[in-house]
Amino acid sequence: MSKTYRDWSPNQSFMFPPSPQDWLPEDDLVYFLLDTIATIDLSPIFAHYERELRGQPPFHPRMMVALLLYCYATGTRSSRKIMRRCHTDVACRMVVGDDIPDFRTISDFRKTHLAQLESLFVEVLKLCALAGLTKVGTVALDGTKVKANAARHKAMSYERMKEEEKRLQEEVARLLAEAEATDTAEDAAHGPDRSGDELPEELARRQSRLAKIRWAKVELEERAWKEAAEEAARREAEGKSPPAKAPADAVPEPKDQINFTDPESRIMKVANKGWDQCGNAQAVANEAQIILAADVTDQANDKRQALPMMDQARENLDAAGVKQAIGAGLMDSGYYSETNTAELERRGIDPYVATERLKHGEEIPPVPRGRIPKDLTAKQRMARKLRTKKGRGEYA
Repeated sequence: MSKTYRDWSPNQSFMFPPSPQDWLPEDDLVYFLLDTIATIDLSPIFAHYERELRGQPPFHPRMMVALLLYCYATGTRSSRKIMRRCHTDVACRMVVGDDIPDFRTISDFRKTHLAQLESLFVEVLKLCALAGLTKVGTVALDGTKVKANAARHKAMSYERMKEEEKRLQEEVARLLAEAEATDTAEDAAHGPDRSGDELPEELARRQSRLAKIRWAKVELEERAWKEAAEEAARREAEGKSPPAKAPADAVPEPKDQINFTDPESRIMKVANKGWDQCGNAQAVANEAQIILAADVTDQANDKRQALPMMDQARENLDAAGVKQAIGAGLMDSGYYSETNTAELERRGIDPYVATERLKHGEEIPPVPRGRIPKDLTAKQRMARKLRTKKGRGEYA
């Protein structure tokens, strides 16, 4: 063999202990996260462990937080996959060293400290503020449908629930009668390790199914009351007449559905993909693409998210010590309503909200010259505003 290759000896032992820092470039995300976590206040998480002095020493909270943030930021959500990455991924080994936490430990840490981990959002904003990244002259709000971990066929309508409840009641009654009639024979069949009076497995399944359907019916009824109450409050705030039916009299529509796997998700239309079980994820970001507020809602319509999301952004900025006012708010047509634009202006935010969806590649037509006609509606004024040179520049 005439070709010369580089030496390769995977079983070669190191003469000196290797340094993991030599295996990653200096600008790797894991170094930034380790330095960042060292500056964040994790005292509530430390306090949780310091109350209990018995048992084995727990994993260091900063290590666990750094591991979760790194893996979540690089697309790994599963606790089992995070554990596997700790065995094979150099960056994860940089965080945990040789003491690799079990997947259950990783999962329990997240669940136990969920509230504290959510509060880290404000701590990160504080760091961004110190770095000069939270200037909020202009912010943008957008949303996207995120598929729920639930299948559409696991949903059931309110109308079908009533039919299914009746059918299951009849089936449970029949099975109870059968169980009573065959009690003696079942005692012998079950053997000495069972008392013989347990419910048949089939009956237990149907009873649990019936209980779930009854729970879902109540959940849909409470949802209908809540939505009716919100609608009544909204109409009152807008000076409109109250709805024809009082909130207390509201009932679910026959086609209203609830998903047994993920009750908080809803059937939503996903762009170019039809309908699916989803949540509606929302985010507000500034010009440096720092996320100032984030949430997930079960409402498919974005219109109701404009004001709560901008209010959340303001609250997070205040908590981070950023007193600069939000100057302009950019939103697509899904957020437009006269109420939203008026309320944004009342909050001191200059709204640039599209009033209609343009086709792909279609440019906004130029604004007509001259004074703004006095007879324009609020929607026409907003459309005209986005057609100005400043409006096109801001919205772009």
